[in-house]
Amino acid sequence: MDANNESIEDWVNSENIQTTKDVEVPKILFDQVIGQEEAGEVVKKAALQKRHVLLLGEPGTGKSMLAQSMVDFLPKEELEDIVVFHNPEDNNRPKIKTFPAGKAKEIVRQYQIRAEQDKKDKSRMIITIVFSIFIVGLILSILTLNYYIVFLALLVAVMIYFFASMNPAMRSERAMIPKILVSHTPNDKPPFIDSTGVHSGALLGDVRHDPFQSGGLETPSHDRVEAGNIHKADKGVLFIDEINLLRPESQQALLTAMQEKKFPISGQSERSTGALVQTEPVPCDFVLVAAGNLDALQGMHPALRSRIRGYGYEVYVRDSMEDNEENRKKLLQFIAQEVVKDKKIPHFDKSAVIEIMKEAQKRSGRRGKLTLRLRELGGLIRAAGDVAISEKASVVTSDHVIKAKEFSKPVEQQIADRSLEIKRLYKTFHNKGAEVGTVNGLAVMGANSGMAEYTGVVMPIVAEITPSQTKGHGSVFATGKLGDIAKEAVQNVSAVFKKISGKDLSDLDIHIQFIGTYEGVEGDSASVSIATAVISAIEEIPIKQNLAMTGSLSVRGNVLPVGGVTAKVEAAIDAGLDEVIVPASNFGDIILDQKYTDKIKIIPVSTIEEVLDEALEKSDEKKLLFERIAELLKPPSTISPSKKGRTGTSAA
Repeated sequence: MDANNESIEDWVNSENIQTTKDVEVPKILFDQVIGQEEAGEVVKKAALQKRHVLLLGEPGTGKSMLAQSMVDFLPKEELEDIVVFHNPEDNNRPKIKTFPAGKAKEIVRQYQIRAEQDKKDKSRMIITIVFSIFIVGLILSILTLNYYIVFLALLVAVMIYFFASMNPAMRSERAMIPKILVSHTPNDKPPFIDSTGVHSGALLGDVRHDPFQSGGLETPSHDRVEAGNIHKADKGVLFIDEINLLRPESQQALLTAMQEKKFPISGQSERSTGALVQTEPVPCDFVLVAAGNLDALQGMHPALRSRIRGYGYEVYVRDSMEDNEENRKKLLQFIAQEVVKDKKIPHFDKSAVIEIMKEAQKRSGRRGKLTLRLRELGGLIRAAGDVAISEKASVVTSDHVIKAKEFSKPVEQQIADRSLEIKRLYKTFHNKGAEVGTVNGLAVMGANSGMAEYTGVVMPIVAEITPSQTKGHGSVFATGKLGDIAKEAVQNVSAVFKKISGKDLSDLDIHIQFIGTYEGVEGDSASVSIATAVISAIEEIPIKQNLAMTGSLSVRGNVLPVGGVTAKVEAAIDAGLDEVIVPASNFGDIILDQKYTDKIKIIPVSTIEEVLDEALEKSDEKKLLFERIAELLKPPSTISPSKKGRTGTSAA
């Protein structure tokens, strides 16, 4: 069965479930990762062979789950306890020893018992000496009848007790007790340590500052040593997301730890008393899983990436999967997983599952696909569950999902909604009538926010033609805080309207204004709108104002696909427009919510000529324009065979 040819409603209703409670959720974390089969196989191989992995891709696609699942496939090794000991020969060079898992606590306990016994013995000795001095002074006082002697003896006894207690030699039992840096139990799984966003001390280990550095009050250096995450991940997995945000020095140290499989702990602050302390090398035999977006490569230390490539794998995770029966089952499993993991929301009935799956289709942005930006989809699931809880419902229904989509809109959508209200109030765009050189373009907000959801906005574009101040030096001016790609798009479109107009524009200045684009414009999806506005201004043919449009434009006038087309169509509906022009190649990507169904006429186009035919008002000027376009696009006449022969003979 081809799921693409079967609606979500029919497919869900054909499944033998009543709610997601009837869906089996895998126990193994690896089997809970959705849609990343290729990446999963690589990660599994990396775990079995203890290879490092670099996972790149969009946020919320399962990178951290893949990393965490590796511990289930790591080869069974004996975990180690790591203990730091005082070094009597060099106080600033603590010793490191390893023991089988679970043994460190027993060893430290033995040292503690011995230290306690030594402390008691020293205390008894001091008390005996102090008591003896007092008794001798008391006896002498009685024999000599000089009671000043007893007070003098008492003073001496107190002074001896005080100095003995403060004497470092008398307090050496503290240095006898070692400190556990890393501890395990014999049946522990290999550790998984998430080091995302940690500072260098937490990652590489540190030595705490000690304000008491003398007088016997100082803390022994080995007792101030703190293990780093690289040491806690020994025999396990060290996961670092946004690896490019790690300081270059830390990346270099991480590389050394990966190569040597051991790394000494030293003080990370130069002004700390721990700056001089450096332990013996501490074991850190870990598998590194580094993750990030595609731009993370630019911030990675080249040597670190080379190490991963040479001794591991690089994987680019997918952000969408095919919309087929197998993947729909996986998405159904995902919904059930999120409910089980949250533990606070009820299960979803069939109608709610249908809404979530439609949203997965919509957020993929392409026909025949389901999104794998599942973290954000999980947010919608939890929001719908919260709505159901607030209404004291036993299951989540489609109504709850629809309400959740409304009140859990992204910030960009909330801003766009308020912007639309202002634009309507001040009439910065029109949805009725016709105007020369004015187009209701469409754009998206949040394209660079890292979120899967796009937010559509109406972006009016106005073009005006004026005589050039310098004859023969006509120029194109575009305003509206344009980015580099948008500026290039304006230049590319210039070739189209110069060709279609068929007029000498060298004595004219063309002004293009993007209305209300305070946050700036980037991308080339307004190319079609720019060309239409300029041609309308040149030919003085009005454009329908009940119509909006989007689409990129090649220099030859072909309409190319753009992103966020569904969000743009929804924005046109919210603005009260009747028609919207979209690239024909994007037509199948449009998946509208139920409240938007049949609310607007969607017109797919492939060329600028089709755009102009739909957008320009009927008039004699329009008729003349299309006659001129037809003449310009007419293929060149062929040369007669007789002329070809004569040409060939002459050439010979």
